[in-house]
Amino acid sequence: MFSLTQTSARQREIIEVVLGNGWDYMRGLLTVGKADNPQIPPPEVLRNILVELGPFYVKLGQLMSTRPDLLPPNYIKALTALQANVPPIPWTNIQEVLIEELQQPLESIFNYINPDPIAAGSIGQIHRGTLLNGTEVAIKIQRPSIDKIVAQDITLIKGIAELVALTEFGQNYDIVKLADEFAQAITAELDFTQEGYYTDRIRQNLAKSSWFDPKQLVIPQVYWEASTKKILVLQWLNGQPILQADLSLPPIETSIQKRKNEITTLLFRAFFQQLYIDGFFHADPHPGNIFYLEDGRVAIIDCGMVGRLDPRTQQILTELLLAIFDLDAQGCTQLTIELSESGQPASLERLKNDYERILRKYYDLSLAQFNFSEVVYEILQIARQNKMRVPGNLGLYAKCLANLEGAARQFNPSINLFDEIKPLMTDLFRRQLIGDTPLQTSLRTVLDLKSIYLKTPRQVEILLDRLSSETLQWNLRLKELEPLRRSVDASANRLSFSIVLGSLIMGAAIISTGSRTQQLTLITDVLFAAASLLGMWLLISILRSGRLK
Repeated sequence: MFSLTQTSARQREIIEVVLGNGWDYMRGLLTVGKADNPQIPPPEVLRNILVELGPFYVKLGQLMSTRPDLLPPNYIKALTALQANVPPIPWTNIQEVLIEELQQPLESIFNYINPDPIAAGSIGQIHRGTLLNGTEVAIKIQRPSIDKIVAQDITLIKGIAELVALTEFGQNYDIVKLADEFAQAITAELDFTQEGYYTDRIRQNLAKSSWFDPKQLVIPQVYWEASTKKILVLQWLNGQPILQADLSLPPIETSIQKRKNEITTLLFRAFFQQLYIDGFFHADPHPGNIFYLEDGRVAIIDCGMVGRLDPRTQQILTELLLAIFDLDAQGCTQLTIELSESGQPASLERLKNDYERILRKYYDLSLAQFNFSEVVYEILQIARQNKMRVPGNLGLYAKCLANLEGAARQFNPSINLFDEIKPLMTDLFRRQLIGDTPLQTSLRTVLDLKSIYLKTPRQVEILLDRLSSETLQWNLRLKELEPLRRSVDASANRLSFSIVLGSLIMGAAIISTGSRTQQLTLITDVLFAAASLLGMWLLISILRSGRLK
């Protein structure tokens, strides 16, 4: 629990920033530990708080932008463009990190390093240099002591998450688990070897393709001999961000619009291969991470944020892709349930109505106007509103599509997304039906058919035997049938009880009319008393059930 009287210097700094931006909920949470229902600040206020808190919280905000299943669209939009306003680290401090990590003089590895950084980020900054063999490289160096700052802030974030977990909001979204996931993701980004492995894997996956010419796409090479946990040395690529590139320069001899169309097609096919075939994808293809090189090729850089999709999820997302273009609300509903980790929604009818509502606005639009990534975001929002928990990696999937589509539309406004995707759909479904290795798929199918062939005669024999011996039983379980059965049983019991009660009263009346002895009079009184008690009990039970009317 946080208190103004017992805080570290970092906690006091957080409190000052939060209070200075007027977030009343966090004021109570940080000062007296109150955990009322959370009140999220407006998107711009939240972004300002994260920027003021520093690099760790900027990175946290960037990760939060990958979770449209948790946050509304206006928050996702505000956090997507979040960048740390951090000054570059002086060269002397960077030089100390290099020497400490490499454990040898810089002159034994690098011929030259430019002391002026070409970019500075929340985790590290990049310098240009050359190796001893003359190879030009980009050197990414981690900011000094950033790991200690991150470790301290992770402890604070987990403490806040434990308080928020006491609320209904925190329980619904398992805030403690989310805090752990964010902490693990940020910690992983501090290990530059992970980014190096991701870069190698994406380059290897895209080195082969039946959808595009791999020679036209470049993923930078990693120089492992000069890389460590805090240093990443990559191939230097001569070019410009895609939106700043001059497509009229040689060696490309074609019209600018034609070249734009070729580049757009290349990017979509490369990323759709990552998403729907490889299952391992670059999750942040914003315009700054896509370069147009001087030799006319296209490069994808900064592979630090990646996503993963298992084969089952890939299959469902492929079918969802088709359902969206068909504006099929029923199909979207069923596929979302299959994706959900929490099973059926609270109201199936409401879920379907939500999909019909968002798809209805696309009925009169041409396919060229169709915003596919916006629909994917809305689908995740609908899952959130219906309290359905979807896998967290779908947030990265949606972010990848949104950034890719946004960059493509900025670069080539005349793009028709459906024209880009349509040629790939047939191949995607073919792969689902027969796989990449038809022989292996055929052998597996033969084994399945053999299993069915061997089991079927025995199962048919058992069925015929049960039919002939009249021992066949059907095991059915209908939803809501059990409460109906209990209600019918209760009604039947009360009806039978009422008949018995009426019989007692009538029997007592008949005996009383013909009673001539003291014994018969006593029997009559006993019957009337029993009938009265039983009748009173029946009336009370009906009143207590609340179903007198």
